[in-house]
Amino acid sequence: MHRRIQLVRTSSMFRSCAVFSAILSAVGFASAADPKPIDFVKDIKPILDAHCTDCHGLDEQESGLRLDAGTLLRRGGDRGPIVVPGKSADSLLIKVLMGKGDVEAMPQGQDRLSDKQIAMIGLWIDQGAKIPKNEKFVETRVESNHWAFQPIVRHALPAVKDSAWLRNGIDNFVQAKLEKLGVAHSPQADRVTMIRRLHFDLLGMPPAPADVDAFLADKFPGSYNRLVDRILASPRYGERWGRHWLDLARYADSNGFTIDGARTIWPYRDWVVQALNDDMPFDQFSTEQLAGDLLPKATRSQLVATGFHRNTLINQEGGTNDEQFRVESVVDRVNTTGAVFLGLTIGCAQCHKHKYDPITQRDFYKVYAIFNNTEDNNDARHASGALGPLVSLPTDEQATRKKQLDAEYAVANKKLQAHDAEFAKGQPAWEKSLAVANAKSVWTPRKPVLLKSANGATLEQRDDLSVLSGNPVPDDDVYTVEIDIPDKEITAIKLETLTHASLPKMGPGRTPHGNFTLNEFEAYATPLSETGAVQDAKSFRIKFLKAIADHQQKGGPVSAAIDGKPDTFWGVYGPPEIMNSDHEAAFILDKPYRSQSGTRLRIVMRQKYKSPKYIIGRFRLSTTSVSPDVLGLPDKTRKLLATPVEKRTVEQKKQLAAIYRETDKSRKPLADATAAIKRKLDAVNSTIPTTMIMREMPKPRTTHIQIRGDFLRLGAVVNPGTPAVLPPIAVEQPSRLDLSNWLFDPSNPLTARVTVNRIWQRFFGLGIVETENDFGTQGTLPDHPELLDWLSSEFIRQEWGLKAMHRLIVTSATYRQSSHMREDLLAEDPQNRLLARQSRIRLEAEAIRDTCLQASGLLSDKMKGPGVYPPAPKSNIDLLTQNRKNWAGNEDKAEDRFRRGVYTYFWRSAPYPFLPTFDAPDANTACTRRPRSNTPLQALTLANDRSFIEFAQGMAVRILTEAPNYDEGRIRHVFKICVSRDPSDYELGRVSEFLGKQRAFYKANPEKANQIAPMNSPKRLKPAESATWTVVARALMNLDEFITRE
Repeated sequence: MHRRIQLVRTSSMFRSCAVFSAILSAVGFASAADPKPIDFVKDIKPILDAHCTDCHGLDEQESGLRLDAGTLLRRGGDRGPIVVPGKSADSLLIKVLMGKGDVEAMPQGQDRLSDKQIAMIGLWIDQGAKIPKNEKFVETRVESNHWAFQPIVRHALPAVKDSAWLRNGIDNFVQAKLEKLGVAHSPQADRVTMIRRLHFDLLGMPPAPADVDAFLADKFPGSYNRLVDRILASPRYGERWGRHWLDLARYADSNGFTIDGARTIWPYRDWVVQALNDDMPFDQFSTEQLAGDLLPKATRSQLVATGFHRNTLINQEGGTNDEQFRVESVVDRVNTTGAVFLGLTIGCAQCHKHKYDPITQRDFYKVYAIFNNTEDNNDARHASGALGPLVSLPTDEQATRKKQLDAEYAVANKKLQAHDAEFAKGQPAWEKSLAVANAKSVWTPRKPVLLKSANGATLEQRDDLSVLSGNPVPDDDVYTVEIDIPDKEITAIKLETLTHASLPKMGPGRTPHGNFTLNEFEAYATPLSETGAVQDAKSFRIKFLKAIADHQQKGGPVSAAIDGKPDTFWGVYGPPEIMNSDHEAAFILDKPYRSQSGTRLRIVMRQKYKSPKYIIGRFRLSTTSVSPDVLGLPDKTRKLLATPVEKRTVEQKKQLAAIYRETDKSRKPLADATAAIKRKLDAVNSTIPTTMIMREMPKPRTTHIQIRGDFLRLGAVVNPGTPAVLPPIAVEQPSRLDLSNWLFDPSNPLTARVTVNRIWQRFFGLGIVETENDFGTQGTLPDHPELLDWLSSEFIRQEWGLKAMHRLIVTSATYRQSSHMREDLLAEDPQNRLLARQSRIRLEAEAIRDTCLQASGLLSDKMKGPGVYPPAPKSNIDLLTQNRKNWAGNEDKAEDRFRRGVYTYFWRSAPYPFLPTFDAPDANTACTRRPRSNTPLQALTLANDRSFIEFAQGMAVRILTEAPNYDEGRIRHVFKICVSRDPSDYELGRVSEFLGKQRAFYKANPEKANQIAPMNSPKRLKPAESATWTVVARALMNLDEFITRE
């Protein structure tokens, strides 16, 4: 048995050049001064064909390596090139063949190459590994006789004996098979069952009693087809079938993982609903989702559609590798595309060749390469954040207002820029006027005569006149510093915050990361007498004109330190190289302070933040009497004036220009007007929702095969493409748009089959191919292969019309059969694979809740918009680690609590509990078919969940206000509401008996009646009667018939 060549990495050199040369000599290749040239075709290829190509040839390429042609050998495999021309000792092929060190020799056993053969290959490499020019070989031979990979054939409709039963071509295929097996079809379902079946299948809700009565009364020919058309035209159709599609799209309103942050993706959900209501052809529907951004002149709607592949998870946890999760998103897009459009488990080839289907690892990464060029990157530090790229979605009103403000802002900003340009002409003269003053020493450090910490910190004066704060470190503090100033005039005070080795991260603050907050900087001046005595009676508080700093954090400007508001502050948070360095702030007096004999200044620095220890660790105070014009900036920036114009950087020039503009007194009205318009524009922009979209990168990423699926272990480069087993894509470097065109090319045997099969599954419980997610060799064979192909060809012929396909199916006699289980089929066909009857199907989670809302009369007709928060158990809300307040704060909105399930906000980490209880998917991967479980929790939820009690209360009000004012009339009405029919005599008797017992109980126990009676019922309704009918409604809502599509 042949052994595969395993390309194993090794850190040691397995064979020295000297040893290899010894082998060459021993076998007679290195003895001649000019060794005979080795011919690949004559000397090398026969060796490889005999020993290697069973595992590394046309039919199987272990590790992505082929050795049956020189071109392919030189190309290498998953680990890259295996031959280094001219250097046999460095070539991975020779290392593996010789198997020294920790490398196992390959192949093994009787297929092991002799030393002479290895030496021959080594010499060929040393001679340059030359291969024939224009070498001919078969690039791929991926042929399969598997049924799903064969072209779609439009079979002729088979003839049948019972032609009277036929309604369209579907029935020919079904009836032909039944007649062949000697099985009779089932009779047509009654009209009540049919209208309920249609409403559930197409709208996801039961019909209203008036709709049932109208259908039963319509005895004219074509009444059923008219009903179908009326239902297909309902806007509820898009909500129902949109929910099916959202399962495939793994739609959720949060990012997943532990953080599970919120995302705005609901516009994509609304796009799906609208597209289905508009009967957008399925090829267009799919293309806009896969590549709407790549369409010519893509509209905003087409960009929103690309949210299909933005439904991937995003990990916002700290310490994760952003590239890892970007790669996982791309892998998910490949897997989802394979499952949704091809019905293949293409993801099984991510780490190795598919074990069962003719899909190689290279095939997987060819498709991966198509999706590997989008801008999204899972990196919150990216310009557009982890959720980007985004597109804004203004309403017409918002767009009009934004356009108006954009125009106003453009005019105002143009005036401001023109004013600045004119004013800038005076900057050289301004700089010249400051040159003399700027050359002088501006600031004089001052020695404190008093240091005081309000909360016990040690304040130590240093030799450089700075002050260092020591232990203990209070959570907040007020520093008081007094300094004597002999100068007769003070125009500004400077505060330097300085680093020190004793401070966390060098400071200048005492927080673990070195920041601080200065809430208020106050100065009190007291004149000194000629003898230096303090004249307290003349003390007063100094007012500041402005404050300027060399750095200030976002939301913490230095101006906040003199605004008189205790909750605002100056801080220096930022990158460590900026935050953990010296900083300075200049506080300029509103007018110079003068004293003939000097001044004692008392500086008060108030420091308090919501987190502890945001206090200054080291500081120094200085004063100046220089004109305020020179003090436009602290020292660091002021030094720019001393830099020759020709040596200034672009940034330095911008800084000086900004300083100069501040001296322009006439600029303020123009600047204020422009800023006011900008604030209005920002306010409008803040109300415009955005949503996540796909966008192609200008320069494509290079895609490599990932060895064993590890994104850190990159192998050979691959180009975009499609699986070789399927018809080739007619583009050399295909994009997502090219991929979509390929999917819907008539030659593609899978897309139409897979889609039609999934549609059939919605109407019959199972697809014609039961394994709807696996059309590969491990999937089940189609039960009606000719019908599947006929439907597929019909889907294409009808230009991929979804409503046309739905109409075709629901108007067939096959669909209209009764779903009653037959004894003759119970043992032979329990799953209804023959289609001799209809299937009986329990409703999905959202449809059950929608049905209850419809029956209760509480259902909101509101469509679209952000996800809503129906009442949820507190225990479920508590599971939301980051977003608990979102649910708790929104669940009480009256209308939103009664919206359809498709609009319920879906948190991946803690979804609305009713949904998973009834088998809704987790939205982490594409769900092609929901399971249907039967659990006690489901029964308990319908009976006791507070939402369903509320639905029963709503139904009670409806019964008491709509139905005739007597028990039998009301019982008949509640049956019409819940199951669309009259009760049988037996049912009428049992419900009447139950009604009497409950009425007697609640009349005797008014406090119990008040607990169960609807809180918002009309005042004329008595609590005991309301409570009684609430319990009756609750009982009917728990009928199996109520939540089952017959």
